[in-house]
Amino acid sequence: MVDVRSLVEQAREGRPRAVARLISLVEGASPQLREVMAALAPLTGGAYVVGLTGSPGVGKSTSTSAMVSAYRKAGRRVGVLAVDPSSPFSGGALLGDRVRMSEHASDPGVYIRSMATRGHLGGLAWAAPQAIRVLDAAGCDVILVETVGVGQSEVEIAAQADTSVVLLAPGMGDGIQAAKAGILEIGDVYVVNKADRDGADATARELNHMLGLGEARGPGDWRPPIVRTVAARGEGIEEVVQALDKHRAWMEEHDVLTERRRKRAAREIETIALTALRARIGDLHGDQHLPTLAARVTAGELDPYAAADELIAGLTGS
Repeated sequence: MVDVRSLVEQAREGRPRAVARLISLVEGASPQLREVMAALAPLTGGAYVVGLTGSPGVGKSTSTSAMVSAYRKAGRRVGVLAVDPSSPFSGGALLGDRVRMSEHASDPGVYIRSMATRGHLGGLAWAAPQAIRVLDAAGCDVILVETVGVGQSEVEIAAQADTSVVLLAPGMGDGIQAAKAGILEIGDVYVVNKADRDGADATARELNHMLGLGEARGPGDWRPPIVRTVAARGEGIEEVVQALDKHRAWMEEHDVLTERRRKRAAREIETIALTALRARIGDLHGDQHLPTLAARVTAGELDPYAAADELIAGLTGS
């Protein structure tokens, strides 16, 4: 058994091995997971969580690395969760993002962790919310969460971050991608990266037009800015950080930040509860109750809704 209290204390002192061990306990759904979360709970709430998403190839990892440099220059401790695709062989992360951010590997004020999606849709690993809590409790001022890349369902980052950054790049059909993936609804800050390429102006114009067609905003509402960057050269990154600071200030002024965090906590509680219920339903496969209900539905003796009611009654004892 792991000494959780000792690990948490070491993580608070900034020891990377302790942080790594805690996240490993989270990813592995350790039997001590509840103990870990209980120990972390009083220590969280101080970190600002920024999610970065966008189509593969727009420069998410390069942008993340450049943002780490900007935050470190300002004296802030930074945690990075880089969610990579799962290896088809080991199930682990492919570690591409850690390779691209290797320049920060020796900085004690930066903690970088690659996490595998392990088949989880939404662009994030299923353990991401708990891993964010670990980095928060470990004293990170800013946590950058980089997703696998936007697809039809990979907009989950909006539910996990305080501020969501959507990256686009010219020449990649991002206008269509933005419309179909729904990212115009989740972005708080938009970044047109690789702005030195042909078509950057057109991409920014198209994005601005599409944002104008979105939901109506009042005089005091937040209008997502569009920032142009060349992340590989660090150009425009300071402007991105400034836009993030402005968004945080606006959220705090309008009580949006607290409400977002409450909703995030509610979703996390719901997910944990549903996971526990699914596990209990799975246990019934070894029991005769579920197969019996399935046989009755197949025979037309019972409709599936009534069968589900019986199943729930058996789970809850009501």
